[in-house]
Amino acid sequence: MSAFDQLMTGFSVALSWKGLAYCFIGCLWGTIVGVLPGLGPLAGMVLLLPLTFGLDPATGIIMLTGIFYGAMYGGSTTSILVRIPGEAASVVTCIDGYEMARRGRAGPALVIAALGSFVGGTVSVLGLMLVTPPLASLMVAIGPSVEVVLMLMALGVIAFVSGGSRLKTGAMIVLGLVIGTIGLDKLTGVPRFTFGNLGLADGLAFTALAIGLFGISEILLNLEKSEAVKAIQPRLRDLVPRWGDLKDSAPAIGRGTVVGFIFGIVPGVSHVVSTFVSYAIEKRFSRHPEQFGHGAIAGVAGPETANNATTGTAMIPLLGLGIPSIPATAILLSALTIHGVSPGPLLLTENPEVFWGLVASMYVGNVVLLLLNLPFVGVFVNLLRIPYGWLVPSILVISIIGVYSVNYKPADIWIMVIAGVAGYLLRKLGYEMAPLLLALVLGDRLEEQFRTALTMSGGSYATFADQASLMVIAAVVLLLLILQGFAWAFGYGKTVADQAER
Repeated sequence: MSAFDQLMTGFSVALSWKGLAYCFIGCLWGTIVGVLPGLGPLAGMVLLLPLTFGLDPATGIIMLTGIFYGAMYGGSTTSILVRIPGEAASVVTCIDGYEMARRGRAGPALVIAALGSFVGGTVSVLGLMLVTPPLASLMVAIGPSVEVVLMLMALGVIAFVSGGSRLKTGAMIVLGLVIGTIGLDKLTGVPRFTFGNLGLADGLAFTALAIGLFGISEILLNLEKSEAVKAIQPRLRDLVPRWGDLKDSAPAIGRGTVVGFIFGIVPGVSHVVSTFVSYAIEKRFSRHPEQFGHGAIAGVAGPETANNATTGTAMIPLLGLGIPSIPATAILLSALTIHGVSPGPLLLTENPEVFWGLVASMYVGNVVLLLLNLPFVGVFVNLLRIPYGWLVPSILVISIIGVYSVNYKPADIWIMVIAGVAGYLLRKLGYEMAPLLLALVLGDRLEEQFRTALTMSGGSYATFADQASLMVIAAVVLLLLILQGFAWAFGYGKTVADQAER
């Protein structure tokens, strides 16, 4: 069956009533959590993760992915109208987006952001469709030792590129790997770190941990700074951009698509880095760089396009290699695993309906988001008027019901509460939860492949330094050096980030 035929099969899944319904739910909820400051895609995904357990794998992943790129879309709304980024990748949009809104040009800024997001997201899905199958075929031909090397390098890159202290990031990675070992050893059946508690034989429930670490801790942090915001509300007739706006933003959208596409595969904070790099590039290419920071439309078009162009390519390592590159894809990996689907090289042969249904749904979802974000921007802005304290009880009830409905264990609720408090305290101390989550998700597979590689090599550790492994290490290092040089060449640096956060 050709790729086109498989894509048509995927559209039959995505365009079914169930596929469309859950794609819409994901996009709508993703837009809402993107608009509400402080939540973002990760918290939005973990809150609705339990809802997917009653669905078939393809439909569940379609909904979760809709939340992922829906939040990327929605984050630009508050950045432009309130100067509060809905999620981290929208920080740089605040620089020129809010300045445009103050000058009465919020409408064109929102439209260009939406159009750029649509173009970037659609092109990245095309890349996902074309790159993942050959990458998966390549992975089938290599052994477990190379997979171990790839996973270790992914964790190493996360430690290197993540913001803040690398020592703290490394500590979170180690903690995630340790937490992943709790429970019965899959090969020997020996209990590890259970302290005689039979309830821990299956390990700590991932859903409870994820909702606690990201959902509950996020709520506690936001309660400290909750305040009423005054948003600039554009009228519907003011949304139409001028011809000059389209002309000025078109090259930025093109360049932002390329930047987001390239940086999307970098583990860690690819969607955040890509927006800053795109902004630096637009400022370098502009004939009037002095306008940046004062309402340059290219400063909105480029970063927002790059932001959404990472969504498709960030899925390539997940679906082709089985390695999540950012926390959002780690949630998708866990959801697939819970449904009995193994992401990675065999996904396209064992569960093609999941892969091609997901690809097709991302094409459909980008159209849905375009239709949602333009006519109903006023509705989403009004969400900012709801006092955050009113939202908290609803989110907590959803969290408790969701966690309990997975295994029907009261202990999971306590795990969620403890994880939430621990996550809150760790984040107050400057520790990020994303590296912990990625390590937790990768831990089981890393250990399994490590043991398999040693078994196949007769216990020789030299298998991790064979020719294939060294070639992979060299290729990854070369790619990272090229990307770093590319970013520096166009002036990407800390000054851009500092300007965005002021």
